[in-house]
Amino acid sequence: MTHPAPDTGLSKAEMEALVRKYDNETNFRNLGGITGQVVALACIVLSLFHIYTSGFGLLNEVMHRSVHMSFIMPLVFLLFPRMRPERPLRAWGFGLAFAAFYVFLGLQLANALSDQIPGAARWGLIGLSLLLGLTALPIDGLGGHGDRPSIVDWPLAIIGCASSLYLIVFFDTIFIQNVGFPQPLDYILGLFAIIIVLEAARRTMGEVLPVIGTLALLYAVFGPYLPGDLAHRGYNIIRLVNHLYLGTEGIYGIAIGVVATFVFHFVLFGVLAQKSGLGQLFIDLASIVAGRYSGGPAKVAVVSSGFFGMISGSPIANTVTTGAFTIPMMKSKGFSAQFAAATEASASCGGQVTPPIMGAAAFVMTEMLGVPYNELILIAIIPACFHYLSTLFMVHLEAKRLNLEGIEPDKLPQFLDVLVRSWHLFIPLVTMVTLLLMKFTPFLAAFWGIILTIGCSFIPLILQTVGLGKRMDASSALTPRKLKDSLESGAQQSIAITAACACVGFILGVTTLTGMGFKFSGAVLDAAAWMGTAVALLDPLGFMSESGTTLFFALIFVAIACIIMGAGIPTTPTYIILAAIAAPALQELGVPLLATHFFVFYYGVLADITPPVALAAYAGAGIAGSDPMRTGMTAFRLSMGKALVPMMFIYAPSLLFIDFTWWDFSLALSSGVLSIIALSVAYIGFFKTSIARWQKWVLSIAGLMLVAHDVTVIAIGSTIVLGILWSNAQKARHLATA
Repeated sequence: MTHPAPDTGLSKAEMEALVRKYDNETNFRNLGGITGQVVALACIVLSLFHIYTSGFGLLNEVMHRSVHMSFIMPLVFLLFPRMRPERPLRAWGFGLAFAAFYVFLGLQLANALSDQIPGAARWGLIGLSLLLGLTALPIDGLGGHGDRPSIVDWPLAIIGCASSLYLIVFFDTIFIQNVGFPQPLDYILGLFAIIIVLEAARRTMGEVLPVIGTLALLYAVFGPYLPGDLAHRGYNIIRLVNHLYLGTEGIYGIAIGVVATFVFHFVLFGVLAQKSGLGQLFIDLASIVAGRYSGGPAKVAVVSSGFFGMISGSPIANTVTTGAFTIPMMKSKGFSAQFAAATEASASCGGQVTPPIMGAAAFVMTEMLGVPYNELILIAIIPACFHYLSTLFMVHLEAKRLNLEGIEPDKLPQFLDVLVRSWHLFIPLVTMVTLLLMKFTPFLAAFWGIILTIGCSFIPLILQTVGLGKRMDASSALTPRKLKDSLESGAQQSIAITAACACVGFILGVTTLTGMGFKFSGAVLDAAAWMGTAVALLDPLGFMSESGTTLFFALIFVAIACIIMGAGIPTTPTYIILAAIAAPALQELGVPLLATHFFVFYYGVLADITPPVALAAYAGAGIAGSDPMRTGMTAFRLSMGKALVPMMFIYAPSLLFIDFTWWDFSLALSSGVLSIIALSVAYIGFFKTSIARWQKWVLSIAGLMLVAHDVTVIAIGSTIVLGILWSNAQKARHLATA
């Protein structure tokens, strides 16, 4: 039987509002009338386009990405309301800065085209840039804050569509007949495309990412005027627009390519799978696996979030979807509201690193590294297991500390009942994973996953029609209404990530033009070398080598950059930016390329539960009724395993199957598990019985020592950890018999 989630005190609409509050990527307008119908039709057509092309062949790169963008850009301005400024002075400051930048671009292009277009056209270009600048200002009179698109939104939507549609309609002229000789109209629409992408990113992501994109563009233009190593030859507006708009290095670059060929399809598969009941199946299976043990509800939260993360790369959606069931149950069994929310948030963030789907960043990684996706998901298994092991062990220790029991057996679903009721839901997921492992393209695997999800959803209905399958749930059928809603939702959920990746294209494009990544890497290496030298001088016995300390500080600097940037930007843009400009620094120190990218990826994910902007933790706190900031701090500590994992595979690449030997792998695996146990005990303050404060500090230090891939250091750390754990176990046994 199906066990409904306990009453959370929140209606479905309130739960959706909670997701929108903390996840601006889903803050859609509730459109009605003709506008709502047009937008729904556009979303459905876009989903059908991607389903068709994933199964029957993609268009050429520019054409395929342009079709995707010609739908997405107008949808941004029609579906996402303008943000109401919480701090008017700050909003006006950003608005004026962006407006001035748009006018500056218009003036630069008008001046550059002065000998190619008449004076009236130049003034028209400047005027349009000025009008676009006005739309960037937080003027209440312009409207667009609520569910109705305003006079501002429609022109932006039309320009956004036109700038990409132009590349489709005149593809032969631009890329074949006039290749290398762009026309003035190409540059003008390219300029508007740049402005529209910045505004789309502001509308969906806030100010941080567009500011970084703008700074990248200014860096390209004003390179000759910058000091020291930052300086470069500089590029005029003509060269910049040509590079970012009329090619595959900027807006229509690798980031958008991944969204349009991989991410969209798996997002749509996840939506369809949830509609057909796969989410409830995951919760039932997690309850069966972990519910009966001490602290059962919290372990169900971890396991179900791991299952759910296999089909969803969104930590906030994961937190709210599974948290609606697990958080109230954790509280009812004795966990504090703060710990319950933090557990769910920490576990949910693991979805972005959990195969087979992981997050959008994983698809970008496979493109940037040239590593087949089937290999990438196998490589990611061990790091993902480390994360869930850490969270599970902390939950177990907390439950033992509080002497909490599991879920009563009569309240747990029965495995045979779940299997009989929902066996058909495994078919699409198993098929998709099998195709990925057989080295079929990810989008073809997603195509069959989507088709089979739709088809298999009708199995209970068909069987019941012929008198079979009476215990199966016929409500899983994706009826035309459900299918329409799923196609619409799938397109909507890809809008924000598309806008973000288009803006990231500016950073990638400027990096290839100016060599910005090498300059950043040089700065990181210089700072790390200085710190490494200073520390080495303080070690007269020579335990620490200068190269080793330099690598350590480089890792710390890059990790901090990931967490800071991730505090205002979603994981995928964070990964793309830092993989381009920070990862090369680690490569210079001899770190394998795959390990550097996984390092950046993991720390970007960690930002979702790192205060002050721990959105997944805040969403969990909204359900639990706990303090958001304290919940974020608890979630961060519960994710120490995830924070340690990147360090582990930098020092022991065999965990990623790089230079693999069984000895290295076994040593890294065992020391990693023991390190997680030590830090978990230190944080919870309990192992069999309460541990002393000095033991917490010693366990923390010894746990960190175990990360080093050195037999002597690992032996010392292991001895300390095992000694304290054995001592505490003996103490607990003595107290029990006293």
